[in-house]
Amino acid sequence: MYNLLEKAADRLARGTALLGGIVLLAVIAMTCASITGRALMPIGLGPVPGDFEWIELGVGFAIFAFLPWCHLQQAHARVDLFQPVFPPVMNKILDFVADIAMFAAASIIAWRLWLGLLDKQRYGETTFILQFPIWIAYAACLFGAVALVIVVAFCILRTGRSLFAAEKA
Repeated sequence: MYNLLEKAADRLARGTALLGGIVLLAVIAMTCASITGRALMPIGLGPVPGDFEWIELGVGFAIFAFLPWCHLQQAHARVDLFQPVFPPVMNKILDFVADIAMFAAASIIAWRLWLGLLDKQRYGETTFILQFPIWIAYAACLFGAVALVIVVAFCILRTGRSLFAAEKA
């Protein structure tokens, strides 16, 4: 069962990260096209309309899409000042507590994004230039936030399993 959960968490994290990377590459291409269009305005070209709005949406989504993979790989920034002097069991306890804290933070972020999405949808708020519904941006970010909650839940299982296996030894 654990192996199945591990594969599912890996696929979810990897998939969201790849999707975030594709979106980020699209944002880069659009930015290059917009800058080139600005430079070639004398010959009739121009910038991509609402380019900064697309950048905000794409980069926001990409950041949330990368978080599950980052957490699964234990790649978040951390202060390992005391790790070398603590015994291995203490380090595993700290990892377990950090995963629980991250689960709480990720859950709150997802919950608040959900409430923000409902609020933006209710009021029909749109972007200034493109008149793009802002709630869609919230939904895109919520996708990554929910994936993060799921992956962190698996990470709690992973570190808990490691901790309790270490205590038995």
